This record gives sequence, C-alpha cells and structure tokens, in this order.
Amino acid sequence: MVGMRSMPPGNLYDGRTLAETLEKVGILAERRPTTAIVDKGYRGVEIEGVRILRSSQKRAITRTLKAMIHRRSTIEPAIGHMKMDGRPGRNPLKGALGDALRATTCA
Repeated sequence: MVGMRSMPPGNLYDGRTLAETLEKVGILAERRPTTAIVDKGYRGVEIEGVRILRSSQKRAITRTLKAMIHRRSTIEPAIGHMKMDGRPGRNPLKGALGDALRATTCA
C-alpha cells in the first residue's frame, strides 16, 4: 500500500478519484505510475500517460497483462483484512477530520 485518502461522504463515482489517487501515488513513490489496474467501477476513465487495465478487460491483453490483472485480485484479501481489522466503517472520531484520521490509522 502506498497511501490512503478519505473521500467526501456519499456514493462518489470511482472514476473521479483516479486522477487524484495516481497523483498522490506519484508524490509518495517519487515516480509517476504508467499502468493502473482497476475494477469495473472505473469504466470510461482515461488519463493521459497512464494505461488503465480493468479487471474484466478482454481486448488487447497479453499474457503479461493478464498476469498483472490476476495479481490485483490477490491483493484484495489484504484490503479486506485492513477494513475488518481497522473498522473504518465504525468511526468514533467526529467529522471529516475524524474520517481522514481514521483512514490513515487503518492504513
């Protein structure tokens, strides 16, 4: 995990958060990512200079890219454990600042 960020409350479309997330990863990792492997919630998103691979993508997939997409699915249990152990859904801290603090402590 490179970083975590809390988003505003509500049901936010995933595609709107991808550019900000990749920018933050570029800052924290000190190099800009060239490939992003995402789930189906990011349909229709295009970012200049970044190749976006979706989990259900079938076209133009080589063996290497297929292995990269499969690797993403092996990371999902780690995210699930982090959510269960850190319990970000049950936040005792108040307000937007409390949400942000809880997200970083879970990470």
